[in-house]
Amino acid sequence: MRSALGGPRLLLRRLREVMAEPVSPQARLDKIVIHIAANMVAEVCSVYVLRADNRLELYATEGLNREAVHLTTMRATEGLVGLIATSAEPLALADAQSHPAFSYKPETGEEIYHSFLGVPILRGGNTLGVLVVQNRARRIYTDEEVEALQTTAMLLAEMIASGDLQAIALPGDETALRRPVAVKGSAIADGIGLGHVVLHEPRVVIKQIVAEDAKTESRRLEDAVQALRDEIDTLIARGDRLGAGEHREVLETVRVFANDRGWMRRLTEAIQTGLTAEAAVERVQNDARAKLQRQTDPYLRERLHDLDDLANRLLHKLTGADYVVAREILPDNAILVARSMGPAALLDYPRSKLRGLVLEQGGASSHVAIVARAIGIPAVGDVANITDFVETGDAIIVDGSTGDIQVRPGHDVEAAYAEKARLRARRQEQYIRLRDVPAVTRDGVKIKMHMNAGLIIDTQHFAETGAESIGLFRTELQFMLAARFPRAGEQEALYRAVLEAVPDRPVTFRTLDIGSDKVLPYMAKVDEENPALGWRAIRIGLDRPGLLRQQLRAMLKAGAGRELRIMFPMVATIKEFEAAREVAMHEVSWLKKHGYSTPEPLKLGVMVEVPSLLWELGAICARADFLSVGSNDLIQYLFAADRDNKRVASRFDPLSPPALRALRAIAEAGGLTGTPVTLCGEMGGKPLDALALAAIGYRSLSMSATSIGPVKATLLSANLKEIAEFLAPMIDQGDDRQPLREQLRAFAEARGVQL
Repeated sequence: MRSALGGPRLLLRRLREVMAEPVSPQARLDKIVIHIAANMVAEVCSVYVLRADNRLELYATEGLNREAVHLTTMRATEGLVGLIATSAEPLALADAQSHPAFSYKPETGEEIYHSFLGVPILRGGNTLGVLVVQNRARRIYTDEEVEALQTTAMLLAEMIASGDLQAIALPGDETALRRPVAVKGSAIADGIGLGHVVLHEPRVVIKQIVAEDAKTESRRLEDAVQALRDEIDTLIARGDRLGAGEHREVLETVRVFANDRGWMRRLTEAIQTGLTAEAAVERVQNDARAKLQRQTDPYLRERLHDLDDLANRLLHKLTGADYVVAREILPDNAILVARSMGPAALLDYPRSKLRGLVLEQGGASSHVAIVARAIGIPAVGDVANITDFVETGDAIIVDGSTGDIQVRPGHDVEAAYAEKARLRARRQEQYIRLRDVPAVTRDGVKIKMHMNAGLIIDTQHFAETGAESIGLFRTELQFMLAARFPRAGEQEALYRAVLEAVPDRPVTFRTLDIGSDKVLPYMAKVDEENPALGWRAIRIGLDRPGLLRQQLRAMLKAGAGRELRIMFPMVATIKEFEAAREVAMHEVSWLKKHGYSTPEPLKLGVMVEVPSLLWELGAICARADFLSVGSNDLIQYLFAADRDNKRVASRFDPLSPPALRALRAIAEAGGLTGTPVTLCGEMGGKPLDALALAAIGYRSLSMSATSIGPVKATLLSANLKEIAEFLAPMIDQGDDRQPLREQLRAFAEARGVQL
């Protein structure tokens, strides 16, 4: 073989010329294999493409029987070619026919060739095909030859990814890149969305693979890597994070990779084969992805995301491309696909063009999920590696009610979901007709329905829901979305706008609930071993009373002359509530002293979400004007299971005897003292869960706007006494034979309850 420096560079230049010629895709592919065979001094060069049916098809060959092209196929696990496709690693053999995986295809005429070198055609770590060269003589292929063929395979990967080869595929034999894929994640925002993929962090399209000058490319790489290292150091110094749910440790890991000498060496070696700096990054990352995707060790698979992030950042440095998609080029039926996303990023997109959201990371309790529900788009989270196998423009269906994702669906699947969307629309019309119907069960029990909110845009949906009030307004979202700490006047303006949007109904504001996973971008992050149990919510407010006083004063001024409800989050002891109430009453006195009107009446409440309050319920009911149960945090603390950690969050069900006993105790304590109790966590917005809550004594539930209709329909169709009598013994005694949720669902459905 020629020099590993001169040969591949010359070959890549010739292949680039072939790619520019105005010829058919088959003619172009035929010329490519001829050039590869000649450059590598091989008698045979063949290209196999992976089809949607998971078979490898011979698409072009130089040296084998050309009549076998498009006729020779094999399973993706068959033969040496199949071995390369499944392992995603090169294979070099001096005597191929003696290998146990060798599979003879008589129509190709390859029996006279002994030496075999094959490499996977990779894109994004996914196998698109296999590139093979063969020689009659028994010979050992060098590492330089293997690397040269891998470099050449990159060009073929782009050709396959562009869709050119689809034109020469036989009907029904689409390439694997275009095959339909069905995956499942966690349902985080209800609804069905049909549209086309828009990658939140779009892949960099490498327009030039072949380098003109290796030294220039090496300098570009060194400059970009240094800029990347400086950026990561700055982010760590500031305490910023990569995105929702990713903490400082992620940046530290990325910094380790960015300073890894082995990684830099592989990038430099790829440039020496004739690639541009961008192509070298993609080549090295393709190899790493292919290996890590096939690892069974969870830790090693997690490192894939770190390497992806590093490579993506470096490619953006090299090309100057935007790190997120330009809003002006968004299609009218966009479905955003991202590894992770914060609420601010989602709100930056025009709502009129969004049809759905798909995330690799992020569960139903994440803040981006809350925003997705607020703006009314279906969303699915925890979809493993979704960014790996979708391309911008792919057709995609998001089912936010089941967590199902259909990528590049067939016509029958698309038609089925379109019909499901139409049925859902008709059901939504039913919910609208229920807007002014009180939520009274068949046996006459009235349940008050309230709406959760956190943004001014949420209030636009209030009238159409028929909600009795805004039972929870999350004030921290204003702080999380701002570039700096909101001034007192800005806070007051928001609270006044919310109150004016629902002029004849109460609003319950929750004071600032930050800390743990809710870190403000302009505040230094406090390093804690367990932030969920650390300095957060009312603890910050009491330790920084100026912060709490400013927010309370803004609320009191905004609510002057009308009923105002304020509740304090993360209260763990009666002493904390009394301290917070004292701050609030001090602000009331200050306002009156200075001639300001104040709310009338003013009601101060407690969020019950820390289990310690379960043993002080009588005392807290005697002191607070109302209780609001934060079931999200209460359940995670009861079971010591982080609700944002998908490894443990699903291990414990809120509809289980321990959780329902705790929740029942709160409702009973409120009933004994006449203290109003409302549940405002995600649990109240799920029809079956809401049915159970009503059965154990809850008469007031607050939920997202989109949940009110379904929950009301369920309650209207239920006989609550029957449900309560059915649940009571299971809650008191427990029953391990079958999950309580399944038993309750079967019981309710058998009695005609709409779920």
